[in-house]
Amino acid sequence: MSELPGALRAALEQALEGVPRKGLADRARATSDAYRAGKPSSGVIREADDALAYALTRLPATYAACAAVFDEAARMAPNFRPRSILDAGAGTAAASWAALETWSGLETATWLDASPPFLALAGRLAAGAPPPLRTADAQRADLTSGGPWPKAELVAASYALAEIAPDRQTGVVQSLWDACDGVLALIEPGTPAGYGRILAARQALIAGGAKILAPCPHHEACPLSGSDWCHFSVRLPRSRDHRLAKGAEVPFEDERFAYLLASRPTLSAAPRAPRILAPPRVGKPGIEFKLCGPGGLEQRFVPRRDKAQHAVARRLGWGDVFP
Repeated sequence: MSELPGALRAALEQALEGVPRKGLADRARATSDAYRAGKPSSGVIREADDALAYALTRLPATYAACAAVFDEAARMAPNFRPRSILDAGAGTAAASWAALETWSGLETATWLDASPPFLALAGRLAAGAPPPLRTADAQRADLTSGGPWPKAELVAASYALAEIAPDRQTGVVQSLWDACDGVLALIEPGTPAGYGRILAARQALIAGGAKILAPCPHHEACPLSGSDWCHFSVRLPRSRDHRLAKGAEVPFEDERFAYLLASRPTLSAAPRAPRILAPPRVGKPGIEFKLCGPGGLEQRFVPRRDKAQHAVARRLGWGDVFP
């Protein structure tokens, strides 16, 4: 399971001290309802407790998705060691925390967000964090303004494009790409709509000369377009407060997310390999995989009688590359 770093978990618990949980749960439900209705955060995160309620219910999942994506970036580009991050639509700065866990050599962080309550909470949570986060440059900014934004080797926008009108999203992606000196990471909810935003960004970035690191093993048209959607899942634990705020009993949740990692063409990367697009189907005869490969969609079957290959296949999961 993907857990919050100890310092972030402690900071969140400290921020929650003395705050009535029922009030936070009510705010969290109102925020969730508003997001499902397509309302941007500016319409629901109006004060400090709204941001705190969001952090209680969404920070762990956002962090987990970002951590999974950054770990894949590190696997795909092992020589990429960013020293700077631009966290666009930073919110609680979950992406910055996840980036620091993956790349401990980060030296500077810049946060962009239009919400003062979010920026204030991000700073409060990072008060005891390592220097890149504790000293982050927090800027109130509207991503649709076009920038230009401060340059960074790692540029991340997690759950940010959903906040932007469809006709402005390509312009936002372009402005973030202009600020990127290394890798651009886009993370969205693992829904058909989230995949649609990722797909549009992918097309724009390829047209702009970007190299796609993951999850795609090619630069051709997405073979899922119109029939399915590309998304992945990460499991994370729920704290007692998290369960109470969500009215949930299960001590974990599965966060579904869609993502894209694009890099400058000069960045060296691991060889392309097919990506596992769904949970493997395990049966007595063997394991069946749904893959996206350089030639498009594939079905691959690994028989149990092939003991060596089957032993490798048993360790593979949804989102991994197929060796």
